[in-house]
Amino acid sequence: MQFIDLQAQYQHLKTRIDKRIHDVLDHGQYIMGPEVFELEDKLAEYVGVKHAITCANGTDALTLCMMVLDVKAGDAVFCPTFTFFATAEAIALAGATPVFVDSDKDTFNICPKDLEQRIEQTIKAGELNIKAIIAVDLFGLPANYPELERIAEKYKLKLIEDAAQGFGGSINGQRAGSFGDIATTSFFPAKPLGCYGDGGAVFTDNDEYAELLRSYRVHGKGSDKYDNVRIGINSRLDTIQAAILLEKLAEFPQELEVRNKAAQKYNEELKGVYKTPTIPRGYTSSWAQYTLASKDRDIQMQKYKEQGIPTMVYYRTCMHNQSAFKFLNYSHVDFPVATTLSKQVFSLPIHGYINV
Repeated sequence: MQFIDLQAQYQHLKTRIDKRIHDVLDHGQYIMGPEVFELEDKLAEYVGVKHAITCANGTDALTLCMMVLDVKAGDAVFCPTFTFFATAEAIALAGATPVFVDSDKDTFNICPKDLEQRIEQTIKAGELNIKAIIAVDLFGLPANYPELERIAEKYKLKLIEDAAQGFGGSINGQRAGSFGDIATTSFFPAKPLGCYGDGGAVFTDNDEYAELLRSYRVHGKGSDKYDNVRIGINSRLDTIQAAILLEKLAEFPQELEVRNKAAQKYNEELKGVYKTPTIPRGYTSSWAQYTLASKDRDIQMQKYKEQGIPTMVYYRTCMHNQSAFKFLNYSHVDFPVATTLSKQVFSLPIHGYINV
């Protein structure tokens, strides 16, 4: 049994994907070929935003957001401590300081109440300029954007949605990738919508941001590719990866149906045995992972292993415990919910081709 069965997906889409790849080989436009712009149009349409700008990976997508929003040294950017390293890494790469926030005990996403407390504490300390919030759609579930947008507006902060895991999720019909001022996703193969390598995208309704993103992703180029008007990076999605994603995106709604059926079946069988995922009213998850919590996690994982069922842990180490961020001098007592989650959570297999 596979934790995420990419081979089953490829076999299902083989004829279509192979044709798309051969089309690219035939026209030979391997960098910024027509499939890249076709994909961007379809991504924007799917998410429901004006602009989708692809890039080389999900970490670059976050880095590009930092550049567009002019995040720099002396700025504070708030983000969850219970997340993948890239979320906080992008903040540090911009020279800013990540201010970590505890998790909601039910959804595991960033806790709005703790966020507001951290903002107030940072303002009172007076050492950093509060600049932005990065919220993560953990395990496929969008964060509490109605409340996060209220907080961002109250404190005049920019709100960034990290939808790397949440692509395909929604709140009251509004899709992940369309919340806040700007949003990102990753097309890493294991993500809900993944390519066969690295890839990412940024979403926004802001025309100025979109123009900057298109410049920054190609070395800060101006109207002439040999006139660089700002310092950018080299972060383009390969045409072959865009071609693959076009076929995967077309199949994505059907895969989401299977993921949701699998999650529903898990819920029915495991409720009362473990802490099962909480999906608030009006929310849908793309089920990047199906994550449970158990006080005897290692014992439970061993039981599944003995049955030939793979399990994974996301995440054993919170951001405030990462070696790279020890200089911030956080303690585990600062984040009681996230610290508990890191000791209890584990995930079961889920993907668009699982047998339900």
